[in-house]
Amino acid sequence: MTAADLGSNVEAFLNAAGEFFTHLSEIQWGSFAVALGFLAAMQIARAWAWRNVLHAAYPTSKIAFLPLSAAYLAGAGINAIVPAHAGDVTKIFLVKRQIKGASYPAVTSSFLVQTVFDTTIGVLVLLYAITQGLLPEPPQLPNLPAFEIAFWADHPRTLAIVVGALILLAIVIVILLAHRVRAFWDRVKQGVVILTEPRRYLRQVAAWQGVGWLCRFGAFWFFLEAFGIGGSFGNVLLVMSVQAIANIVPFTPGGAGAQQALLAATLTGPSRTTVLAYSVGTQIAMAAWSVVLGFAAILLVFRTTDWRGLIKEAQDEAEKEEGKTKTSAARA
Repeated sequence: MTAADLGSNVEAFLNAAGEFFTHLSEIQWGSFAVALGFLAAMQIARAWAWRNVLHAAYPTSKIAFLPLSAAYLAGAGINAIVPAHAGDVTKIFLVKRQIKGASYPAVTSSFLVQTVFDTTIGVLVLLYAITQGLLPEPPQLPNLPAFEIAFWADHPRTLAIVVGALILLAIVIVILLAHRVRAFWDRVKQGVVILTEPRRYLRQVAAWQGVGWLCRFGAFWFFLEAFGIGGSFGNVLLVMSVQAIANIVPFTPGGAGAQQALLAATLTGPSRTTVLAYSVGTQIAMAAWSVVLGFAAILLVFRTTDWRGLIKEAQDEAEKEEGKTKTSAARA
């Protein structure tokens, strides 16, 4: 892993960004606007699913959807410009503040409930792309001009060790928390209580997440149309699977560079320039749209423009909660 490799990856992304801005006049802006509409609908559907998870955890509390959805949008917007998942911490802080008697462990675990459905659908999309031959064969991956893909493809044993170590670490942490901090573990279980009611989970959470995924599908379809590539079932699933691969263990924000390399190698028909313009344009548009929606929510619902202050307040609260947990663990 060298700085030159990483620099080359970033340079490739910047060159592709230049292609995007050069071809702005060729974009079909009607389709582009429809894609952005689908992205906004996706966020709202996911926010409603999260609201249902929280309602199951706190059945006697009134959970207003407007401030909750605003918190969800604010977190997504902050994540688009600030690293280390600061947006997730902020949205959890904003929502916890809305629910009387809520705890950070419960609200945090409730947010993670959505990963059950997302992971399942992500794996199915990836399997479809592999079985249909939409992705490069494994021997071709090390030759792609993307540093992170080439590295992990060249070192499959290292990848397996890293993934295995992360899974083992997660299991150990869960066991330690369950053993040493019983009250903390009870609050964590409270956040995921809806999983103990399969029918309710499927109806109130998975169904709405499914709507979100359909909106995501529609967004990519119309992005493909906007850039003249053409929306199709296969192309959309290819784009989704490429995003999943690029984000598994990224060395750059949003898998920048990796996505471009994979799409240029797999999307057949359009020119490489068109594919690069589409890939970078979509990444830029999605990030910018998240920022617009997020900061509009912060201004209109939370009546402030001090988003840095929100992040700091959220991080301070998280640190206090962590300190309380350590104190409880020491006493246990």
